[in-house]
Amino acid sequence: MPQRRGRTWHRVLPWLITIVCFSYLYSRIAARTPEGENVVTYLASVFGTVNWLAWLGIMVPYSILYLLIDTAILWRVINWFNARVSYRDLLPVRASTYIISILNEQIGKGAMVYYLNRREGISAWEVGSSMLFIMFCEFFYLLAWATIGVAISWDVIPPIFHVIPYIAVGAALFWVLFVWFFRSPRFADVRVRSKPLLKSIREGKPYYYLTIMLLRSPALLAAVWVYSVAAGLFGVEIPLRDMLGVLPVIFFGTLVPGPFRAVAVTLWPTLFPEHVAEMAVFGFVQHNFFLLFNAAIGLIFLRQANRELFSDDGRPAPSQTSP
Repeated sequence: MPQRRGRTWHRVLPWLITIVCFSYLYSRIAARTPEGENVVTYLASVFGTVNWLAWLGIMVPYSILYLLIDTAILWRVINWFNARVSYRDLLPVRASTYIISILNEQIGKGAMVYYLNRREGISAWEVGSSMLFIMFCEFFYLLAWATIGVAISWDVIPPIFHVIPYIAVGAALFWVLFVWFFRSPRFADVRVRSKPLLKSIREGKPYYYLTIMLLRSPALLAAVWVYSVAAGLFGVEIPLRDMLGVLPVIFFGTLVPGPFRAVAVTLWPTLFPEHVAEMAVFGFVQHNFFLLFNAAIGLIFLRQANRELFSDDGRPAPSQTSP
């Protein structure tokens, strides 16, 4: 019974967070809606002012750049810990997993595990370990940039985010102890270290983590420019320095579970209260259409990815290594 309740809360909590965020957002927009006009009409008027061709002109190249960087990270980690796989082989499968990621990003990572298990004969647990390593690095990457963002925009962001630097200090201490535990010969006999699911964590050298964070960073720096230009198309001018201060904090907010990137969307009008409607539309479009763009790119590669997954060309059979 407790386990069933846990599963229920796991499914319900993200939707509760989303309902709370959007209810708060609706009340903020309603308070700013001109007299005699309803909220839907007000938001529609914001949509009508945007130059969508110009918006597509910056978002499509950014989505492609993101895919290239994302695939580079996957390629680097897989070649460190699992097998020699070319970047060209990983690109179509990584792109096609964005289709699944619309529903759940972790399911997309699961598809990568299936691909490498089937096509390269790598233990699914060990590939899962590489996905775990990437997720671990993503958290520290977002936290590091959020800390920089807080330092830049300390007087602008809500005080609740002033705790981020303290979280970063605690996370850095945890990382040092974590790596020491998995790398030190002193704990070599601890059973948990031998688990296949922790293979990449066990073998990961300290500079591996920094390498992944550096490889990911150009995507965020490009996003700072893209989001600054895109905000201007929605009628809100945000200089690059200001965007560098707030965007990493908002990206860090995407770690909170919930469909439609509700927390990230809500943060935009909270940070720019004088442009509530514009920033609500901007946040919703930027964070959710980005997922759709990635999925659209994935559709281009889907046929090739299916051919890679389901053709019979004599590749090794999937490994049955148990945890």
